[in-house]
Amino acid sequence: MVNRADIGVIGGSGLYSLLEDAHEVDVTTPYGPPSDTISVGRIGGRSVAFIPRHGRGHTYPPHRIPYRANMWALRSLGVRQVLAPSAVGSLRPEIGPGALVIPDQLVDRTQSREQTYYDAGGAVHVSFSDPYCPTGRAAAAATARDTGWDTVDGGTLVVIEGPRFSTRAESQWYAGAGWSIIGMTGHPEAVLARELALCYTTLALVTDHDAGVEAGEGVTHEEVLAFFAANVERMRTLVSQVVEALPEERPCPCGNALDGIKLPIDLP
Repeated sequence: MVNRADIGVIGGSGLYSLLEDAHEVDVTTPYGPPSDTISVGRIGGRSVAFIPRHGRGHTYPPHRIPYRANMWALRSLGVRQVLAPSAVGSLRPEIGPGALVIPDQLVDRTQSREQTYYDAGGAVHVSFSDPYCPTGRAAAAATARDTGWDTVDGGTLVVIEGPRFSTRAESQWYAGAGWSIIGMTGHPEAVLARELALCYTTLALVTDHDAGVEAGEGVTHEEVLAFFAANVERMRTLVSQVVEALPEERPCPCGNALDGIKLPIDLP
């Protein structure tokens, strides 16, 4: 068995059956254990590592996920491109449940999460003006459209601390700022990927309209899980297709994100 992978997938437990010939790998990191053991296998001709973001059985709430350990573990296995499917709420009336959004911008509204590897030994300032990999985004959007998804190419994901959902006032505030979708896990994954010079692409499945978009009782946890579960087979197929559509070489700038920067730590 080879404990190496080129592509990482971070997602829910319903995506386990993505991989062919999978086996589990325990990875230790300087930041503690990752969310769970990592499954390494293949999708077509590509080697892939899968990690359940919340752990088996949804053990970790969004603000307690060991994000640094997860991203470090993937890089230590050789991963250089990461796909991150997730469930999100919509802040726009025209983006309804079932739509797939490939965001190109991110707003951080979290409060307590460790979001850098470079918090000692000297300042490291990494460019983050465009948080997502342009090559990964292009591959994901084209693949989704080709397979019949209602696809939104671009938009801003606002990430809140959780685990609670937004108030109506907060939701209306985010929508008024022009942001598109809302979630709880897209940050700090994206910035940690950049600090490790990884490509990172979010595949955001809209499960509901957020509290301030429509009248009603607002979204519930059960409704989000039920909607995602009903679409997990379709998402699993899409992720597999995007994996195979990613180029083997990285023509994007992500791999050069740390060029010219003196790092205080050695990367795996």
